[in-house]
Amino acid sequence: MQAENKTPEGDADEGPINGRMCIVTRETGDPDDLIRFVAAPDGRVVPDLKRQLPGRGCWVKAERPVLEKAIARKLFARALKTDVTAGPELADEVDRLLSVQLAGMMNMARKAAQFVTGAAKVEQAVRGQAAIATFHAVDAAADGVRKIDQARKAMSFVAEDGQEIPSFRFHTEAEMEGLLASNAFIHACALAGQAGEGVVKRANMLERYRGTVPDRAPGDARQMRT
Repeated sequence: MQAENKTPEGDADEGPINGRMCIVTRETGDPDDLIRFVAAPDGRVVPDLKRQLPGRGCWVKAERPVLEKAIARKLFARALKTDVTAGPELADEVDRLLSVQLAGMMNMARKAAQFVTGAAKVEQAVRGQAAIATFHAVDAAADGVRKIDQARKAMSFVAEDGQEIPSFRFHTEAEMEGLLASNAFIHACALAGQAGEGVVKRANMLERYRGTVPDRAPGDARQMRT
């Protein structure tokens, strides 16, 4: 898994003790809870998820409504101290990049044998307490999701903290085919390990950014798969 680089010097609104301050809420926080933005040479505001791009940057809380406020209030020009353009499409671009980042981590975890797909294998991993999070296509059939959720609930009674492992539903099967190609899945789970934990970390960030994730995508239920 790629190591996180230190933030380039000269960022706007750095808080005390190396904190980072959101240009909207004025709250300081861990970099993992914020998204860094920089100005591209053509004047566009560019998200810097890996915190590697050179130049002056600014930070926005990793929540879509907060980013939309930064865009509407034209806060990027002031924070970056240059004439920049940030339109409504920036919020969609961040969502897309977060999804791509998550998909890339899933592929890495798969290669490390820390990401399992297929309903039967996922249920087995959950009941064996090997899974640390489950994932479903938004348009997965309810029966397949229910069986795995039952396993999650059952295992919570024997878990040390008594908590169910998290479950995420971000993309339809078609969307995942665009992100993962032949590695697209209906049901999957991350397993313990550096790569598997990286998947969960990025899933948590995408969930925070989106806020509310729909249970199912609109469409004909007859097309849903297990």
